[in-house]
Amino acid sequence: MFLSEFKYCHFVLEFCLCVSLIGTINGVHVKGDWNTQDFFLFLSKFGVQKTDSQHPDESSGFIYGNVSSSETFSVPITLALLDREYFLEYYGNRTVADKEQACKLMFHKVNQTAFDKVCNKRGADYLRRVPCPAGQLCIDEDPSSYVVKDSQLTFKISRQQQPRFWYVSLVACYFNRTSCTWHHFKENKKLHYDLWLVNGNPNNTAYSLFFTYQFSFERQNTVELYLLFFVIYSLLLPLQLYAVSRQKHPVTRLFTVSLLMEVVGLSLNLLDALRYSSNGEGFPPLLILGDTLDILSRTTFMLLLLLLAKGWAVTRIELTWKPVVFFIWVLYGVVHILLYVWNKTEVDIIEDIDEYQTWPGWFILVLRCAIIVWFLMELKTTMLYEHNTAKLQFFLHFGASALVWFIYLPIVAVIALQIPALWRFKLLLGITYSADCLAYCIMTHLLWPARSEQYFLLANPIDPGDELDEFNEAPHIINHYSSSQPLEFNKITA
Repeated sequence: MFLSEFKYCHFVLEFCLCVSLIGTINGVHVKGDWNTQDFFLFLSKFGVQKTDSQHPDESSGFIYGNVSSSETFSVPITLALLDREYFLEYYGNRTVADKEQACKLMFHKVNQTAFDKVCNKRGADYLRRVPCPAGQLCIDEDPSSYVVKDSQLTFKISRQQQPRFWYVSLVACYFNRTSCTWHHFKENKKLHYDLWLVNGNPNNTAYSLFFTYQFSFERQNTVELYLLFFVIYSLLLPLQLYAVSRQKHPVTRLFTVSLLMEVVGLSLNLLDALRYSSNGEGFPPLLILGDTLDILSRTTFMLLLLLLAKGWAVTRIELTWKPVVFFIWVLYGVVHILLYVWNKTEVDIIEDIDEYQTWPGWFILVLRCAIIVWFLMELKTTMLYEHNTAKLQFFLHFGASALVWFIYLPIVAVIALQIPALWRFKLLLGITYSADCLAYCIMTHLLWPARSEQYFLLANPIDPGDELDEFNEAPHIINHYSSSQPLEFNKITA
């Protein structure tokens, strides 16, 4: 029954995946309404890839779209596209209380290099005066042959040295071409923006065949990464479902729950990435749910490792220090979720940092290191207590693989400090998913019924009770030692 339901869900997921692949693929899509009384609006941060000198148009970055208004502006305000070199000063001065002075300070550095046909004809293409006239190109726009179809403005970014972040924003400042100075736009007006940000020429439909150009550089190839692990888990999960149907044991069940949450979470993230490919917006609730299940999966897996390190259901039936074990598990899970929320809500997108470069991130790494020490101490105690050869072999293999899973995150987090932000996300994502997938594969192997029956304390097959409490109370349960080893009663009931 369970297997048939899984096959049905698997079919539905694959169908949704195929549907998502159909149609035109675009990039980051930002749209909405803005009131000039708010003074400043940050629209998007976008990583533009390195331009290929052999195919400059196909590999350049493009920002295009429309900025319009049904109201009449006495003077046009500004849409700014800046790289990090100019954006940090511009962004930092937006909070100056005197907005007239804020405009002067924000554009002090930009004004030296931004193109203007009157004041700076040799400048770079950083600014547009908006809103654009209804049904026409923006005032400062290039000839229509350079503008993407059905758009009022187009920025083309060609950088052959290296990838770079660019920042798009609206600000209620206008440029006086007579004095070549910036001033605050004090009127209360409303405008509508609808912009796309892509890595590749949107006039060339060939780019839409790949999951590269539609994403900001730091997230390129993540769809392929999700697809790779989705295929692996699609093979692994049915095997584990078969194993849990053959061996109704609390350890096997707990591991299956952890694996199932990981697969569902990964599937939701994959669907969000595919949807993002099609509309440039994704589906945030789907992403949040997928990330939450991913966190719950890892914390459940950590709980399983701690229980096995204490020898639960392998060396001893009764679990000691239950409150401590479950307190650590709950604490780690809560802190991990709070870190996720903190990263989504409190960390400024302008900052080139990841979640492990914040104080909640450092806290969870310290907590994980403390759990590693405790895990090793418990495992050592359990192995000293155990003398059965098969069980000792299990603990040796289990301890080695679990330690690698525990310790990879602190090491990678420290290494990531030296990795530029444009490459850091993919590095962390790839290593995290690889380590988790490897850990699940090894655990599936270690807990396979043909192997685990040698070292698990299992309930009698004829016993209809599946819960550990019933298993715990069964008087006929014994610890199976080899015939050459004496049976010690205290090792059964400890």
